[in-house]
Amino acid sequence: MDYIEIHCQLSPVEPWAEILIAELSALGFESFSEEDDGFRAYISACSYRSKPVTELFERYRQKGPEKLSVEVSRMGGKNWNAVWESNFEPVRVGNHCLIRAPFHESDHNVHHEIIIEPKMSFGTGHHATTVLMIQFMLEMEFDGQSVLDMGCGTGVLAILAARLGAKRVTAIDNYLYAYENTLENVQRNNAANIEVLHGDAMLLREQQHTNYAIILANITRNVLLGDMPAYNQVLQAGGELILSGFMAFDKDVIFTAAKKYGLQFCEEKLQGDWVAVKFRKP
Repeated sequence: MDYIEIHCQLSPVEPWAEILIAELSALGFESFSEEDDGFRAYISACSYRSKPVTELFERYRQKGPEKLSVEVSRMGGKNWNAVWESNFEPVRVGNHCLIRAPFHESDHNVHHEIIIEPKMSFGTGHHATTVLMIQFMLEMEFDGQSVLDMGCGTGVLAILAARLGAKRVTAIDNYLYAYENTLENVQRNNAANIEVLHGDAMLLREQQHTNYAIILANITRNVLLGDMPAYNQVLQAGGELILSGFMAFDKDVIFTAAKKYGLQFCEEKLQGDWVAVKFRKP
């Protein structure tokens, strides 16, 4: 399969590289390789659409880094998925959680070990926002709870919720590759109580009579803002909403949206310029 490679050079690199990687993942880009002066992003040629990508970079040229150059090229004759897999490293969150691929060695000293086949889906655990979400989860009570994981990626958070004792977990992603990858990873981790759905927050309208005690949403700022009414609709009274995928400078707009729906701020966690926040529904 041919792939489109985008070589993006930035100055300063942080936090803009991580922001753009998150934005490109929402456009269907499947893998990313970080470099000292920026990153490279890959998407199958049949899935690539130039207009939204061009508009994305033009928007960030106006408000983003001092330097932003983009080179687009078509790559053929190589198994990019295999290349990406060969660079996949385990992710450890203290001694509590290890996210690894099947070809990594097991570590029996951690409390929760999650095995993820790294098929280029976004959400392998390497991103700061995923780590922040996991840190929140490890502090929470999941026993017997109903949980929703929006934008599940590879299913890491949904699988961890099941490991932490959740009674029922729903995992949703609108990217077909992520949906299929989550199905595989749920089976690989013997998490039979996870329902995986392909779609977006529109699916929640079909679950008007379903209430969740915990909602996990690690996506992007604009998606979180657009989906906030749906989250509030299916979050039960006393339930907790954990959000990440946005930068510290976007915190106020997230707080304003949450307050509009009566959600009460509880706590936040920071890693670099990335934020995760917890809200509670009265």
